[in-house]
Amino acid sequence: MSVKEEFFYYGKEEPSPEETGGRLPTALVFPGRKGSALSTLGWQAVYRLLAPDAELAVERFFLGEPGQPSVSMDSDKELSEFPLIGFSINFEEEYLHLVRMLKDSGVPPLAAERPDFPLVMGGGPVAFLNPAPIAPFFDFFWVGEAEAGLKDLCLELKQHIYDGGSKKEFLDLIKDRDGVYVPGMTKGQVRRAVLPPGPVSEGHGVPLLSDPAYSCFISPEAVFKDMFLVEVNRGCPYGCRFCAAGYIYRPPRHASIDQLKKIVELADPPKVGLVGTALTDWPDLLPYIEWLKKRKTKFSLSSVRADGLTEELLDILRAAGVRTVTLALEGASRRLRDAASKNLEEEDFLRAVELCAAKGVNHLRVYVIVGWPGETAADYDELALMLEKIDEARKRGQGKKKKQFMRITFGASCLVPKPWTPLQWAAMPSEKELKDVLSKVKGLTKKYKGIAFSGDNPFQARLQGILSRGDESLAEFISYAAENGGWKKASKFFKGDVNRFIDQELDKDSPLPWDFINTGVKKAYLWREWQRFQKAEKTPVCPPDGCAECKSCGMHQWLEEL
Repeated sequence: MSVKEEFFYYGKEEPSPEETGGRLPTALVFPGRKGSALSTLGWQAVYRLLAPDAELAVERFFLGEPGQPSVSMDSDKELSEFPLIGFSINFEEEYLHLVRMLKDSGVPPLAAERPDFPLVMGGGPVAFLNPAPIAPFFDFFWVGEAEAGLKDLCLELKQHIYDGGSKKEFLDLIKDRDGVYVPGMTKGQVRRAVLPPGPVSEGHGVPLLSDPAYSCFISPEAVFKDMFLVEVNRGCPYGCRFCAAGYIYRPPRHASIDQLKKIVELADPPKVGLVGTALTDWPDLLPYIEWLKKRKTKFSLSSVRADGLTEELLDILRAAGVRTVTLALEGASRRLRDAASKNLEEEDFLRAVELCAAKGVNHLRVYVIVGWPGETAADYDELALMLEKIDEARKRGQGKKKKQFMRITFGASCLVPKPWTPLQWAAMPSEKELKDVLSKVKGLTKKYKGIAFSGDNPFQARLQGILSRGDESLAEFISYAAENGGWKKASKFFKGDVNRFIDQELDKDSPLPWDFINTGVKKAYLWREWQRFQKAEKTPVCPPDGCAECKSCGMHQWLEEL
């Protein structure tokens, strides 16, 4: 089946569902605005997976107006009319929306109050990480990659319903399967569903990504307007200790350049967005964007590593009209970058800044993270020196070209220790402490012309930490927020102590709400990495020849059991 046959729509052109007939009415819900959904690759990939199937009648739902029932974008049907309601959840802040969408549509938010259909399913990155805080709202979760069996499960449900089976019978049938978590029924660990890695790519050593995701909608309403997104790689070899993507998507896999060429040729979009965790590590990046350039297709990259930004790559980007480059410094000091296992040298970062200025980049975005465990004033003294070096590197790059001034936005975000990272045992600083350090970083930028500061919201960062690391008791807090004006009011008036999930550092034997998920990465490995963080010891990146050459994190054994 070609890309265009697989439900591909341009502009405002929309699918018009046929009569349901004997198909299973399936609501695919994005608990956010339509523009965000149309720029979210995961949600679109699930739609592309399910919608073409002749046995399923898939319709799309987005966040609507408060107090109003959610209505399908593809018909006038309300959410409550669908026997299967699937939520694709990308961020913890969306928990509020999913509860409101169910309630406003007349569907009881709590699973315990839904003895019969609809069946409410959750999926997306939060199901990989820690679904516990929202478990009371869901009948089951798909834990893992949708391509690894979700469609088969939906087809099985369709047959079960048409055979007269009950909701409880179906949940009992699937409760112990890989990739399925049924709250209150699943016993033991839930093994993450994952597509087996493809053959090792010729000449590069890294396993191929057998089914890269790509957009099925191009729309002027999207956040990334009129852009066709393609997945270049999945997983990340660097294993930065603060980043969940480096752990929950192991093993790292690259897409085939021939496959991505075919996808773009068939779709023939005006603009392509390359999505991945470590784009400059994709060995075919330069030939692919050269190919896009030759066919006069505009393109953009989600981000690049400073040590992967070459003069050749930047020349191609500039020739293609790319005006903004984003570089992540992460730690304020060398010690913090080593603790995070960032594996980035200061010289490489400054060389990238100078190169951007020399090549006429209009806008450089630089990001750091604040609120690290054990950070000190000395780390920010070093950041002050680094800012001076960044400014000097910009000046060297610009030389005497006065009209070629590169603006810099220096962004600071608050560290949120996530499940399935070595920092999952760490405490978070208080809101005041985070505000103070953000204010300090802002002050450091003020002395430099053309460097603007952009700071994170400490309240939102701590809220994200609570929601990502909490247990099932948080469902009451989430419900309270949905019914009483949002997160701010809930944080002020809710009687329970939700800060307990982030205010205390945890020890090795502390039970974690997400312990029941088996991602393939051993908890003992993460604990060793947490100890290495505290000693500021880096860990080598995943070897290019694959897991068999390393056998450190447990992924090699996990893959052998597929």
